[in-house]
Amino acid sequence: MSVPCVAVARERGETVRSRLADADALDGDHQIAVDGDTIYIPVADRGLVPAEFADRLVERDAERRDRPTTPAEILGYEPSIERLGDIVIVDEDDDERAREIAEAVSASDVPCETVLNRASPIEGELRVRSWDVLVGDDTETVHREYGHEFALDVAEVYFSPRLATERHRVVEQVDSGESAIDMFAGVGPYAVPVASRGADVVACDLNERAVEYLRENAARNGVADRVTAVAGDVRDLVDSHADTADRLVMNLPHSADEFLDAAVALAGDDCVIHYYDIQHEDDPFGPGRRAIEAAAGDDYAVAVETERVVRSYAPHEYNVCLDVRLTRTAD
Repeated sequence: MSVPCVAVARERGETVRSRLADADALDGDHQIAVDGDTIYIPVADRGLVPAEFADRLVERDAERRDRPTTPAEILGYEPSIERLGDIVIVDEDDDERAREIAEAVSASDVPCETVLNRASPIEGELRVRSWDVLVGDDTETVHREYGHEFALDVAEVYFSPRLATERHRVVEQVDSGESAIDMFAGVGPYAVPVASRGADVVACDLNERAVEYLRENAARNGVADRVTAVAGDVRDLVDSHADTADRLVMNLPHSADEFLDAAVALAGDDCVIHYYDIQHEDDPFGPGRRAIEAAAGDDYAVAVETERVVRSYAPHEYNVCLDVRLTRTAD
């Protein structure tokens, strides 16, 4: 059967395969083939292939491969799980069902070292949760996302793999030479790839352990020289970084509005704010827009460039993002 494949030199095969996997472009139904010095990597959708490989796309007959054993095949139903590095996360209130799923994950071909079940909601100003360890004993892992690696310990820091596509959307807007401030940076899933685009990034977080991982991740991804990691309240940066930011990331959806005065103080003459919020479906974007306009006052013209529903958060509530440009008005 003829399928689209990315054709590259054999020595680049694993690098390209990994890049395609990060972009969710791999076709798991067909086998990778080698012909001479060229490796052919099947892709599921041409539209998901990163632009850097677009000119390497070819049509080629590929053999179907045996599908791995999945937890669903063992259980007879599709469990609610997600992967974070070599950790599989279960989300079940029923302990017996959670352990059943964990056993199926371990018996399947899903690569993992640890299976965890959420034992509490995200709590406190450090945004961490408790976990029940069902398989293994290590809550630390290395997660790969769009070509970057992030070391983290889920018991000590907040990280959501579900936001990978949203993070990539924001990162793709960044130009080299920008000055960016990630106001609630965590372990760096925005800050590190933004720096990889050539921006200089100040990344702040209250969680000192997250900032330690942030520094490690900046070094791991080769951008330590462009990331300044700060442990503390981002409002304390106003005196030293006022009027400097070309871009601000405000991913603290329950309370980002409390930091808008600081954001406006940090903004340069022309600044894009990526403002995350959680609101009712009746008016998901209005409260954020009005809060930004109030904080900007007469100092900035406010233009909402994008209104985006990131995901459903709770019944009748959405996690949303507003991309808002602040342009300083003439005195």
